[in-house]
Amino acid sequence: MNTKHKPSFLFLMIPLLLSGCQNQTPAVQQPSQSATPVSDTVHLTVWGAEEDEELLRQIISGFEAEYGGQADFDITYTPQSEGHCTDALMADLENGADVFAFADDQLSTLVAAGALEPVNNPATVMETSLHEAVLAASVNDTIYALPLTADNGYFLYYNKDYFTQEDILSLDKMLSIAAAQDKKVSMEWSSGWYVYALFGNTGLTVGLNDDGMTNYCTWNAVDGSIKGVDVAQSMMEIASHPGFVSTDDAGFVEGVQNGQIIAGINGVWNAVAVEKVWGGSFGAAKLPSYTCAGQQVQMASFSGYKLIGVNAYSKERLWASRLAEWITNEENQKLRFLMRGQGPANINAAASEEVQNSPAITALLEQSEFSYLQRIGGNFWQPVITFAEEILAGNPSGKSLQEHLDIMVTGITAP
Repeated sequence: MNTKHKPSFLFLMIPLLLSGCQNQTPAVQQPSQSATPVSDTVHLTVWGAEEDEELLRQIISGFEAEYGGQADFDITYTPQSEGHCTDALMADLENGADVFAFADDQLSTLVAAGALEPVNNPATVMETSLHEAVLAASVNDTIYALPLTADNGYFLYYNKDYFTQEDILSLDKMLSIAAAQDKKVSMEWSSGWYVYALFGNTGLTVGLNDDGMTNYCTWNAVDGSIKGVDVAQSMMEIASHPGFVSTDDAGFVEGVQNGQIIAGINGVWNAVAVEKVWGGSFGAAKLPSYTCAGQQVQMASFSGYKLIGVNAYSKERLWASRLAEWITNEENQKLRFLMRGQGPANINAAASEEVQNSPAITALLEQSEFSYLQRIGGNFWQPVITFAEEILAGNPSGKSLQEHLDIMVTGITAP
């Protein structure tokens, strides 16, 4: 489940924590502040990922049992991609879902559109949720949604039958080992979410401007210890290596299953499938370094969170808020981990033995030092994909790498 604009676990800094839409938003009328039920039956619609259907139905049943003495409920679950939740909601905000799951990079757009109001219990959210998850749920220090998961990131999967602990520190070494075995190391370059890994720790920057919609980007910089062309040249060398393959989520899992892929950069949502194939040889670790401008550069990653929002236009905002709190409480975040393998944003749930014993969690903890909260405007994605596709194809257009970088950055920073 990749939000790509998505599918992370920056929640793992447990000991430290315990110690210390591109278009202009159309005008909308102010939502009603009334929490008075509109009928004897409370009607609520919940949007969540299709893969979460069984989990959410179980959570909703628990909610109905808990509050059944206070109201009659008619709660409808509808599958909706977390990565595209905002687009669906903006199509008919006043009649949209009462409670919905969404990726944290959509928060600013939802707040600007008036789709979310500040949460009722900010102090409780801060006390019970991981600090970075609270930041991801906030705009200008105001909390607008409830943290749900902290697992929207990526790390290195590797088969211990082929790689040692020393090998996995270097992408160059891993590619050489894979090529010698006629195998592959995979990474998805058809997504800017993953391509960011190669730029993120180079001193070249990308991010969201103060307007909350447009981007700044220096990936085409011509000065500094690492220039844009240095990264592009490294990408050319990786792309042409016989031990490398660019593939999406489905291709990664298929490659693991058929034995062709022996290592890959991917997210926690595929941990169960990969471990099922590799068994005792299953390995997970932080991302490796790669060679760029004659030096070793630690690969970076985007981190992200899933949040639960309450529609400001809900006719049952009181009950919608209670349901959102129920979905995100400690016990249901533990249940989410057990059923879906998703990392809790709740401090206590994240500190549980089951969560801490997960190899994927350990890997994300290692990678968290080199991960950055995803705050990117919508114009980032397609220019990066176009650039990476050109690199993967071996630069068939014949343009200079600098020209390709300039075109990409122009697209990323477009108003």
